[in-house]
Amino acid sequence: MAFFEPEQRDRALFPHDPFKGLVVPRPIGWISTMNRAGQVNLAPYSFFNGVLSRPSIVGFCSESEKDSAAFAIESGEFAWSMATWALREQMNLTSARLPAGVDEMRASGLTPAPSRLVKPPRVAESPAQLECRLLQIVDLPTWDPDERQSVVIGRVVGIHIDETLIKDGRVDIVSVQPIARLGYSLYATVDKSFRMPRPD
Repeated sequence: MAFFEPEQRDRALFPHDPFKGLVVPRPIGWISTMNRAGQVNLAPYSFFNGVLSRPSIVGFCSESEKDSAAFAIESGEFAWSMATWALREQMNLTSARLPAGVDEMRASGLTPAPSRLVKPPRVAESPAQLECRLLQIVDLPTWDPDERQSVVIGRVVGIHIDETLIKDGRVDIVSVQPIARLGYSLYATVDKSFRMPRPD
């Protein structure tokens, strides 16, 4: 079994960071934000997850200060839209580096849907979205002193779900095939589930 410290790995054996390929699958944080001037940004984040259910809290991490994190910090709000197999191409398009001020949502052919409790729009084509208010920013260490890496933590204040996904009071997640990041350029779909009750 190979062992190494992350920053001292054998670059010939592991030219790509294995950490990103081990902590998997990771939900896609398809985050939309709006700055005070009204500019909209939409970008996928592979370091995203729910961190608490009571209250409902999610977080995403920007490995550099990109517009999504900067706009969320400035405005105090963001929205999350579920990325699915059907939306995989559009999700990927929103990861492109576009000139500042270009709306990735419209540039990738997606439709903005107004949120009810926050200003950033949601992706109308997505089957589920979360409206979030900024709760906390956690700045993290970085190798580059000129860059800011932050975990953006938000409280979920509104949830939108396509009614066709609700079966017997539960979300039928398999039917919509959400996608997850596996590291590098690999993704997976959730297309199978199994039930395993907790032991008494």
